[in-house]
Amino acid sequence: MELSSGWRAAIATETLRREYPDLSFDDTGWEPVSVPGQWRSTPAFADDDGPLLYRSQFEFSATDDASARHWLTFDGIFYTSDVWLDGGYVGDTEGYFVPHTFEVTEALLARSEHAVAAEVTCNPQRDRTAKRNITGVFQHWDCLDPDNNPGGIWRPVRVETTGPVRIATWRVLCPQATPERATVAMTATLDSSSACAVKLRTRVGDVDHELDQQLAAGVNTLTWSVNVEHPQLWWPHVLGDANLTDVTVIVHLDGEADSPPSDHRSVRTGLRQVAARDFIWTVNGERLFLKGANHGPTKPRLADASAEQVRADVERARDANLDLLRVHAHVARPELYDAADEHGVLLWQDFPLQWGYARGLRKQAARQARAAVDLLGHHPSIAVWCGHNEPLAIDTGVGGPANRGKAVRQFILGQQLPTWNKTILDASVKRAFEKADNSRPVIAHSGVLPGPASGGTDAHLYFGWYHGEERDLPGVLAKVPRLARFVSEFGAQAVPPDAEFCQPERWPNLDWDRLALKHALQPEAFERYVPPSDYDTFDDWRDATQAYQAIVLKHHVETLRRLKYRPAGGFAAFLWSDAHPAVTWSVLGHDRQPKAGYEALVAACAPVIVTATRPASTYAAGDTIGLDIHVVSDLRHALDDVEVSAVLAWASGHEQRQTWRGPCPADSCVKVGDIRSAVPDDAGTAALLLTLSAPGVGADNIYRFQVLAGDNGARG
Repeated sequence: MELSSGWRAAIATETLRREYPDLSFDDTGWEPVSVPGQWRSTPAFADDDGPLLYRSQFEFSATDDASARHWLTFDGIFYTSDVWLDGGYVGDTEGYFVPHTFEVTEALLARSEHAVAAEVTCNPQRDRTAKRNITGVFQHWDCLDPDNNPGGIWRPVRVETTGPVRIATWRVLCPQATPERATVAMTATLDSSSACAVKLRTRVGDVDHELDQQLAAGVNTLTWSVNVEHPQLWWPHVLGDANLTDVTVIVHLDGEADSPPSDHRSVRTGLRQVAARDFIWTVNGERLFLKGANHGPTKPRLADASAEQVRADVERARDANLDLLRVHAHVARPELYDAADEHGVLLWQDFPLQWGYARGLRKQAARQARAAVDLLGHHPSIAVWCGHNEPLAIDTGVGGPANRGKAVRQFILGQQLPTWNKTILDASVKRAFEKADNSRPVIAHSGVLPGPASGGTDAHLYFGWYHGEERDLPGVLAKVPRLARFVSEFGAQAVPPDAEFCQPERWPNLDWDRLALKHALQPEAFERYVPPSDYDTFDDWRDATQAYQAIVLKHHVETLRRLKYRPAGGFAAFLWSDAHPAVTWSVLGHDRQPKAGYEALVAACAPVIVTATRPASTYAAGDTIGLDIHVVSDLRHALDDVEVSAVLAWASGHEQRQTWRGPCPADSCVKVGDIRSAVPDDAGTAALLLTLSAPGVGADNIYRFQVLAGDNGARG
């Protein structure tokens, strides 16, 4: 029975707190609110931080079965709550993505008319270096309005009826899968009203399994597994079909399969085995170089996103040649995981910890990590759990140069020295994931560089934005190859096509402070890399920001693909799409219009590309230009007859051509040759044009550079 209508809310006061749970309380003057929903989506509460008092009245007629038990379930409350039914206290909740269930049998049997009440709290995190809410990006991120409050009952509320035994939790994992056999491992928590015998009937696809078990009164934990011979395996879309398998468990009383079910659960899973070694992933034993992007929430308030919008973000990623989405520091809506399963898109699932947290959070974080496995573990698309994004006690809020300098110092020290977040909190979260789930890799944290106390994890390398120049990446990776294992964040901000929120008519006197505070724009970085003062119109500057982002993404991706498996296992560009009108690192705006960086990312992630070591930005006559040519193929079959052509086209129209022919192995990066030339006395824009052709496959690429008049040498 869904409780989705008739909800009303009011800002909490001490008087209302004492009165509102009562069944007889008159809430007709309260504001109607949507459940599921978040309170700031209601105009009356658009600027409120709560707490909010929620009430709904409903009628419920109990069944004639005296052994029936009734339960009140909240699928998601942002972030904590105290729940009442008919004036009686039911319990409290913590964790925005975690379902919470309370037995309410006696209350529902006592009368037919009822009132459910909840005080919902989502406290603003005033000290963002020591946050207490496990809400990830929703309460601390430089891509969302920092004043956003996600509070509310954002997922459905319902009354459920079971027999004497309820399946409280049911964890479904696939730790082993080969073409010959797959194993589905299950753990169930059964809540029994009394000691009794039960028969658990499990069905995995076409395979049936039965388990007889004696239960004690109260909570019982059972584990069992089902083997499937010659299974249809689930594959990422680049390796095969995303075959899905339905799994059902039914609890029968008295150990008899023909007795009425006491409770049942169903999920859809995929039979696959995923593993990683040194950030090189395999699925069902097949090695796969992961091309991905970070994915934030579809909307700043999850309840505001439609199922179609969530699914469309995943479908666009597949169409853009991406194998992976990193669910960045949050747990998303259920539709995202279903879509990823169906479309064969792998997910890097972050736990919703980002930057600094207060001491005392460790046990709650571990509890929610286990709950995440219960909730999401059956999804074959999830390839890895990651405990904490950048576990550094820094506040990335808008500030002057002094604040940014302090943040940089904190970043460096936090990377190299032991900290409570990195060393204690993250270790507990990692252990919780590993104990709950042995079917996929677990990473303690993301963005931790190698140092004296750690070999590091994946790398966040913002050359050309937070540090250095965008051309610095290849040199740094050559000096420190470990950084190339998996680069899970890189990119540059760009203004989206629809930028009315920037008030372009004010150019060049935009409200830079407002754009920085509310719309994520970082003026200091733009001043360095794409200075607004260099452009006469807003449109010219917007186009320049997009062109710069496209350059960063193209050359970073090409660099990493040339390092395929030696040592790079893949990458995740930052960022896939915006949740609201903003100037961020995304390649798709809030309305999903593509930036120039989107086209660059799609091209650089094509299954087969032809690339060159990047030319310098400028040469002088007489310099020597020498560039290595590579072909990168992610195809699962060899290309037997590949022709690669390289043309140096000078400003005068003179061309120098070189051609190579030969095979290209499956899933490889091969050097096909090099092109070398003395630079002629031919000032102007020159280009290297690359073309690849093979049966059924074609690719091209272009690199532009300048030839200077006079005797200035190569630079940049």
